[in-house]
Amino acid sequence: MCSFKTLTVILTFALLLATPAESAANTKTKKKSPPTRAELKQAERRLSEMGYWTGPVDGVIDNVTRTALTAFQKWEGRKVTGLLTRSEFNAIRDATSPQPRDSGYKHVEVDVDRQVLLLTDDDGAVTKILPVSTGSGKRYREPRMSGLAYTPRGRFRIYGKISGWRKSPLGLLFYPNYFSDGLAIHGNPSVPREPRSHGCVRIPMFAAEEISRELPVGTIVLIYDSQSFVSARDWAEKSNDR
Repeated sequence: MCSFKTLTVILTFALLLATPAESAANTKTKKKSPPTRAELKQAERRLSEMGYWTGPVDGVIDNVTRTALTAFQKWEGRKVTGLLTRSEFNAIRDATSPQPRDSGYKHVEVDVDRQVLLLTDDDGAVTKILPVSTGSGKRYREPRMSGLAYTPRGRFRIYGKISGWRKSPLGLLFYPNYFSDGLAIHGNPSVPREPRSHGCVRIPMFAAEEISRELPVGTIVLIYDSQSFVSARDWAEKSNDR
């Protein structure tokens, strides 16, 4: 029979062998487990700090928070789900704030490749980030109009706007901000994760009124993809010299 001392040594050795396996199992479980309420609030706070439009930072994943998650996933090139999993929580925690292509003046940017909109302040720092849906690039035929669903790239200015709803040949626009030949940044109940519009820049309904207030007539709008960026800093400088 084993002595008490020998049995103690055996049990201690067994525990030492088991601990790394148990620790690895706990780590694996942690990676798969959904974020806690406290972590959800932490993720919301971090998204808000980076400029994503989250709504109240309360740890509740509502439609506005899911929209912020969608914008984050689009910007970071992640799979767009709008869900806050453990993997997304870790990605948010480690992410850096998005930066505009142009800086030093207030304007709005639409990144067609990423399908996001960036609103900046007077210094060019990002204050709001929203997911958008731009022109599909396909031909369309409606009862009163047909053409190519294309969102033009380049630099523009807001030249007109309407409060509330406006009926157009291509449908209803909510708080439209016109930037080129009848095309507008406007609220729409449907903002798909990919380009689906007739050429306008669709934004979520909940953001439309506030974005309209932030885009007075004359606001510079930059719309670009990976091949077409054009700065408008010289426009801003000329405006400031007046």
